[in-house]
Amino acid sequence: MLKSFFLKGANATVSRWVVLLIDVSMVLQLFFLAYLIRFNFILDFENYHFVFQIPVVAGLSIISFLLVGSHKGTVRQTGIKDAVNVFYGATILCGFMVLLALIHREFDIFDRAAAPISVIIIHYLLNVIVLIAGRFIFKQLITRIVTEYKPARNTLIYGAGDSGMLTYATLNNAHNNCNNVIAFIDDDKSKKGKKYNRLPVLPFEKIDKNYIQANKIKEIIVSIHNIKPMELMGIVDQLLPLNVKVKVVPPVEQWIDGDLNVGQLDEVKIEDLLNRNPIRINNPILHKELNEKVVLITGAAGSIGEEIAHQVATYNYKQIILLDQAESDLYNVQQSFLRKHHLNFHVEVADIRNERRMQTIFEKYDIDIVFHAAAYKHVPLMEANPYEAVRVNVFGTRVVMDLAVAHKVDKFIMVSTDKAVNPTNVMGATKRIAEVYANCLNKLGGTKFITTRFGNVLGSNGSVIPLFKKQIAEGGPIQVTHKEITRYFMTISEACSLVLEAGAMGNGGEIYVFDMGESVKIYDLAKKMIHLSGLRFPEDIDIKIIGLRPGEKLYEELLSDKENTIPTYHEKIMIAKVDGEIDDTIMGKIQHLSTLETNDRFEIVSHIKQIIPEYISNNSDFESLDSTAKSNLAVEGVEDEVV
Repeated sequence: MLKSFFLKGANATVSRWVVLLIDVSMVLQLFFLAYLIRFNFILDFENYHFVFQIPVVAGLSIISFLLVGSHKGTVRQTGIKDAVNVFYGATILCGFMVLLALIHREFDIFDRAAAPISVIIIHYLLNVIVLIAGRFIFKQLITRIVTEYKPARNTLIYGAGDSGMLTYATLNNAHNNCNNVIAFIDDDKSKKGKKYNRLPVLPFEKIDKNYIQANKIKEIIVSIHNIKPMELMGIVDQLLPLNVKVKVVPPVEQWIDGDLNVGQLDEVKIEDLLNRNPIRINNPILHKELNEKVVLITGAAGSIGEEIAHQVATYNYKQIILLDQAESDLYNVQQSFLRKHHLNFHVEVADIRNERRMQTIFEKYDIDIVFHAAAYKHVPLMEANPYEAVRVNVFGTRVVMDLAVAHKVDKFIMVSTDKAVNPTNVMGATKRIAEVYANCLNKLGGTKFITTRFGNVLGSNGSVIPLFKKQIAEGGPIQVTHKEITRYFMTISEACSLVLEAGAMGNGGEIYVFDMGESVKIYDLAKKMIHLSGLRFPEDIDIKIIGLRPGEKLYEELLSDKENTIPTYHEKIMIAKVDGEIDDTIMGKIQHLSTLETNDRFEIVSHIKQIIPEYISNNSDFESLDSTAKSNLAVEGVEDEVV
């Protein structure tokens, strides 16, 4: 019956007033015990007015505990701070009672209310010991009752330093914790063979599959202060073959109010292992660039657009216009801005392909800077629907660019992609056309057009990592297009920080390329994600090779063969220089393509290839267009020779 009561109320918090009532009751009982101890357990208190002192002690204890707020803590989560508060409360109570006794001695008043100082001292010591101990005993009682029905998870803590000790203490103090820590792992020779908190410190060489099975280890928590991504990757690579769940302690700056919480011990994510260190930008030029400016962000409901919006919102802007056609996602962004108390922002549900609607928006706001993140980005879908790719990535972008020029916008920063380099698919080719059109407009003067290129972003809508997670959750298999396929990855926050930085440094006409680090083999990525889920490859989850999708490359590039780079003052941002002049007729060709109304896929792609000659289709129906072009060139060559 008692267990059932505690289980039902395990998540409820005992009323703070009940805690105060219990504390006061304990103080009164201990006051009685103090008298017994002082007078050798003789129950003759008449000469000391014990009965009259009871309400005085009760009143003073209530005041003392209210002053320090010792009743506000959750008993089931009692920690050092709670114990200190109880100590302060007992000390204040003792001070009040001693003061009362001294006043009685000096002025002969409060005769019945003042207790002997010897009793007060004994009472104080009893209060400190019993009230603090009582809280911890009650906490342990509740924890045992509540967690008795939850299977304990035998756990190892990787790291026997200060962070490891703090993690162990946090696990012990958490009322909802089911981790049973049985040992620490540490290769520090000075800790070899020692015991911390009665637990052995073992070198990693002793942690093998036999040890894991013999001790039924379910989890290993990596707890190393300021661990670097590469170091964490090395540790996780060692732990993955053991088929246990691996969790990691977050950085100190992410702790809640400076305290580590069990809920923050999260499983290692694949994002943690891609060696992307956080970027902190504090550029005075960027502050000046956005100061008192009206900023339009297209595609604000997408992963990149939303993050750009949130980062811009940290500066002293004048207005932010959030624009997207996806009204549900845009609503979520709006609510996020409201929760963060951002001011002077406006939400516009609009399609960049609607010239009249976009014209109205540019007339409504005196826009200084445009961050253009609106685009169709999924390669296979755009390969099957080139008309839509052109309408959004070319025509829609052209609409926004033309309006920016007409309304004398200062800067236009376009978010492009590494797939625009030597494109092999419709999506990449249409983004490259947008880059070319931006360069054409930049030569007209006025608005400064700046392009930023980067690869895949971690966790973005439709990206590979969320897809793999879903496939694992559904029991597999994970579908990989090719065993040798690689991709570059960057965090959303990092990418958007660099977009803002590039926008600040740009003077118009530049194509900025970001340092994406090392490329990652997707097949290896899939295997790591399986292991990090606590599953085995291929026994639990297999990987299925399904073949390259239409238009897909094995390897992505950040620079074409005709480009080179020059460094900037930021180590992760480079400028790509394009060799050669742009054909004077290309602007007209882009305008013609963007208004093309045919639904013939091959006719549309044929026009794209005329504008972007380096666009060579790969694993696509449109490869036949490249073959035809080569045949025509060969025939023309023969005719020239005959002539």
